[in-house]
Amino acid sequence: QVQLAESGGGLVQAGGSLRLSCAPSGRTFSSSNMGWFRQAPGKEREFVAAITSSGTYYGGSVKGRFTISRDNAKNTVDLLMMSLRPEDTAVYYCAGGAGMALITRPDSYPYWGQGTQVTVSS
Repeated sequence: QVQLAESGGGLVQAGGSLRLSCAPSGRTFSSSNMGWFRQAPGKEREFVAAITSSGTYYGGSVKGRFTISRDNAKNTVDLLMMSLRPEDTAVYYCAGGAGMALITRPDSYPYWGQGTQVTVSS
């Protein structure tokens, strides 16, 4: 059974940093497209970042502040979030297995984690 497990969420003050990690199990995702999404209460799930064999991609609201990376030795995908803002508060989800042309769409990913809460206080 394929599972994605997120970790690293928590409460941080505005301007602070957090690192999220996604650890797949059940299969390796070292060559798969992986993404991070977030969902705030009452809002749709939003694309945050993705990493593919061609490079990295970011949503407009996080570009320049967030960095997605892959550690193939550990089989993890990390999201370093810097200069956090209250509007970054959301549940963050790791997702895997999307086709290259659709990496910004949540419905393109067959595998999802349970999510980890990130709360940024002002």
